Amino acid sequence: MGAAGKGESPRPKLTFDVTAASANETPSKTDAAPADPSALRIETTLVVVPVMAMDKNGKYLPGLAATDFEVYEDGIKQEISDFGSVEAPINVALVLDVSGSTKFKLEDIQDAARTFVDQLRPQDRVMVVSFDQEVRVEAEFTNQRDKLMRAILSTRTGGGTRVQDALDLTLTERLNKIQGRKAIVVFTDGVDNSSRLATWLDVKKRVEESGVIVYPVHYDTLADMTPSFQSLQLPPNTKVSNGLIVKIYEHAAQNLKNLSSVSGGRYYEVATIGDTKQAFANIAEELRRYYWLGYYPANTAQDGSYRKIRVLVGKSEAVLRARPGYRAPVGDKVGTQASPATNNKQ
Repeated sequence: MGAAGKGESPRPKLTFDVTAASANETPSKTDAAPADPSALRIETTLVVVPVMAMDKNGKYLPGLAATDFEVYEDGIKQEISDFGSVEAPINVALVLDVSGSTKFKLEDIQDAARTFVDQLRPQDRVMVVSFDQEVRVEAEFTNQRDKLMRAILSTRTGGGTRVQDALDLTLTERLNKIQGRKAIVVFTDGVDNSSRLATWLDVKKRVEESGVIVYPVHYDTLADMTPSFQSLQLPPNTKVSNGLIVKIYEHAAQNLKNLSSVSGGRYYEVATIGDTKQAFANIAEELRRYYWLGYYPANTAQDGSYRKIRVLVGKSEAVLRARPGYRAPVGDKVGTQASPATNNKQ
């Protein structure tokens, strides 16, 4: 990781908060991860890309066929060998910023998060992660709604903000170990002052490799936090001015926008609890309605390079959104570089 150097202590694990659930709980059969071919993955050389198709009003566009699409990798047209349209179960990591900057918003955050969970289907699974100066798992992946509600309500605000570490650990310690459609919904102002393991560049690369779709919900805390902004870890002799504070918040928002862009997700800016609930409703609906396209790339090199993807559709009324590319596997990392979803594509 970019933030860890030689001679430092071993990388910490993402810990489970036993106060959120009994330590002797075991996952039920309904907690098992559903198989799903629609998460972006690389198996040998097969690349599968989720694609959201909408009309000009932003509504899901049903009824498209493989012949309606074209896919290009690094400018070279690829032959679509696999295609599907399914409202598949989803695995969502709900990552909540409970740092000091959100202390005035905690009840709104909890309310919106509970509403989001309520909007998911019985087979959809959620894990709850909270972070301030620490990163905690409040609930492991489950579809048990009562467990998730208790976990959300147990969150409390603290000091410091480790949004980069929270995202990095969620990707590497949890999401890379499950199969199926995967997404992160991160609710934060994006201003990081305590991360030690990862930089924004590290997180971006993890997202490119993983196939996880990221939906940042950006909650602006600028007005609330300006009086206490001296608590941020700024370079020595740096004068804290309103202009500098605004730039820090703008930079944080841009980093979140970048994650949504490279993953094929969508960035939301919210100001009220109503905005937040609507954003979560949109995310819940969208995650269930993806087409997926599979192809064997003409470039078979396993060199870890970034490959640009462009998906086109022949319907004039269609507006597409898909991740702009992926990072190729390296050598024997084939099959593990992106999120392996199923083994039924041989």
